[in-house]
Amino acid sequence: MAENNELEKTLWAAADKLRSNMDAAEYKHIVLGLIFLKYISDAFNDLYNKLKAGKGEFDGADPEDADEYRAYNIFFVPEKARWQYLQDRAKKPEIGKLIDEAMDAIEKINASLKGVLPKFYADPELNKQRLGELIDLIGTIGFNQDGHKAKDLLGRVYEYFLGQFADAEGKKGGQFWTPVSIVKLLVEMLEPYNGRVYDGCSGSGGMFVQSEKFVEEHQGNIKDLSIYGQESNPTTLRLAKMNLAIRGIDARIELGDTFLNDRHKGLKADFILANPPFNISDWSGDKLRDDVRWKYGVPPIGNANYAWLQHFIHKLSPSGTAGIVLANGSMNSNSGGEGDIRKNMIEAGLIDCMVALPAQLFYNTMIPACLWFLARNKSNGKFRNRSNEILFIDARKLGTMVNRRNKELSDDDIKLIAQTYHNWRGKDGVYEDKSGFCKSATIEEVRNNNFVLMPGRYVGTEEESDDGIPFEEKMSALTAKLASQFTKGNELEKTIRENLKGIGYEF
Repeated sequence: MAENNELEKTLWAAADKLRSNMDAAEYKHIVLGLIFLKYISDAFNDLYNKLKAGKGEFDGADPEDADEYRAYNIFFVPEKARWQYLQDRAKKPEIGKLIDEAMDAIEKINASLKGVLPKFYADPELNKQRLGELIDLIGTIGFNQDGHKAKDLLGRVYEYFLGQFADAEGKKGGQFWTPVSIVKLLVEMLEPYNGRVYDGCSGSGGMFVQSEKFVEEHQGNIKDLSIYGQESNPTTLRLAKMNLAIRGIDARIELGDTFLNDRHKGLKADFILANPPFNISDWSGDKLRDDVRWKYGVPPIGNANYAWLQHFIHKLSPSGTAGIVLANGSMNSNSGGEGDIRKNMIEAGLIDCMVALPAQLFYNTMIPACLWFLARNKSNGKFRNRSNEILFIDARKLGTMVNRRNKELSDDDIKLIAQTYHNWRGKDGVYEDKSGFCKSATIEEVRNNNFVLMPGRYVGTEEESDDGIPFEEKMSALTAKLASQFTKGNELEKTIRENLKGIGYEF
């Protein structure tokens, strides 16, 4: 993003060099666990020194009393778990065992970290010389800086490393990471100042971190937000808990399958921010045919997109709003009754805004994505009454390449998209349609377009080819031709069918 990441890049390059032939998925926990340990140790030391000096409010305080630290929302770190103690022994062959014992000791005295910290540093497979070098490297982060600056820097390094590991892991990395620029856009559009925030597929907690940053940047109070989440992968959940603990964010993130075992059953959220996995087929849909959440139609067993949308609608408070990242295919798919569900959601007035995103924003998939913004009540008085309208924004031309494979939305891109939405829904906003970028369409116009929600249909930029035949028409002709030529069940047919479905076309 706009801030300079030179230090983070240098640290990443050095840490990655030490990875040698270790798999990124394993190495991630080793590195992030050490960054977390350094962070809580620095925070502890900062307060320890104040307690030891005993001036002012700290007069008569005992620096070895764990309760003194709880009062300031800081984790107590036992003597043999403190960073300096470990760094002094970084070159010893038993360093791995010492770190595992340190993690254990921290968990024992801080109940909220129980079962969260990695404890496999004594593994004989782990190169202890490299581990010692890694400790020395992480020991340089925030060195010689005062407590607050050092902690802030460690938080930034943790976040930057999460993104780099997602990139290194490729497809699997997407399970725990949503690119920061997309999260920032969701947060800027929804503006979660206060109330209940929910993410039913929390990953490493990026939505919550960005919500906290947003509140702080706008001089709000993070205590005005109550945070709830759910994550099905226990390893990812541990990453999230460390990520949030680094920032002192108190979040109720539970472990479990969101569809089969909703851990926040009665929750009605004021804001939902989520990036569910795209087009998943193994979501146990066959076991949930009669679920109370399917108010607008039963989602197909082979694709969870419309199950996610309806789960989030079910979770919204009477005036709640949601921002959800989904594959482009969700905007016009008709398979398995998805077209009917979409039609019912549109007619119920739940769709507030659709944003088509540029390609190449994600590390883990080349499938183009979009943002769905849902509003439980578009005439509740908080904003202007827009119950007969949907805003379409086509942001496909925005974004800047940050490496050979990936794009990122700049702060200016984010501001442009978010401001367009705010101008449109606000009572005093000065909004106007902009050809090729945004269009406020009536529900009647959406009906006339067969309830397709692709912004390109409305903003006036559907690309015409040289022969003047619209792209959509060509794709319809191509898919019809493929349907007549393929044998059902053929492997090539299956592959092509899957790929086309991913970008919103079926035959």
